[in-house]
Amino acid sequence: MTCIAGVLERFKRAVKGLPRPLLVSSGVCPICEQDVLFVADNPWLRDHFLCNECHSIPRERALMHAVKTLYPNWRDLKIHESSPGARGASVRFARECTNYIGSQFWPDRVPGETYDGVRCENLEALTFEDDSIDLHISQDVAEHLFHPSRAFKEIARTLRPGGAHIFSVPLVRKSEPSRLRAAVDQKGTIEHLYPPEYHGNPVSEEGALVTVDWGYDICAHIFQSCGLFTQMFVLDDLSKGIRAEYIEILVTMKPTEGSNVIFP
Repeated sequence: MTCIAGVLERFKRAVKGLPRPLLVSSGVCPICEQDVLFVADNPWLRDHFLCNECHSIPRERALMHAVKTLYPNWRDLKIHESSPGARGASVRFARECTNYIGSQFWPDRVPGETYDGVRCENLEALTFEDDSIDLHISQDVAEHLFHPSRAFKEIARTLRPGGAHIFSVPLVRKSEPSRLRAAVDQKGTIEHLYPPEYHGNPVSEEGALVTVDWGYDICAHIFQSCGLFTQMFVLDDLSKGIRAEYIEILVTMKPTEGSNVIFP
């Protein structure tokens, strides 16, 4: 690991003459596992509190920390990640997990087929067999689904007992009820219930339409969809560069046989 003093000295030289950052913290990055500085020059920490080595952002580091804590043998598991990014935890999963499958959804391509090393998968209608995936990973995907209940059900179907869906999603409604922003009919026509809002999309310059504003009741929605319980982890640790708004990590775990015992 790099000496923090050396990192700090290089940082001072690099930013000499530039505006002072809003937040700087030293620590160990859960993704690159280096002694680093986490630096933000914008108050919206969720997208701007960067690791100076791997350039990851807080929600990516929080997700990686959750995976390593709950599944320390993650490298040996079969992991499917929906809509992986080009940095952070996605890159590490792809590099170090022997049975990693990254997927994107292209409506005009055949589900289950691989294109340039990336599998085409629709979370609402997965082609994986029952009980075949150890970990489903998704980062800020659930707010773009037109039928999230179908996706939660499909994820539960394809998880192996003891496996989990570990994911991030901006819980912008917090303690207020989740609300639908957009719906689609059988002809594919989209009805906007609120002004359209788009997030970045790695496979489309048009962006990804936000279809649901989720709140903390997402855990109840998942249970109603598939019968699995979801835990919500609220992480805040500057030494790991984990601090920002809307970086809760959710873990939906499929129980193993005998784990539903009722204790007196």
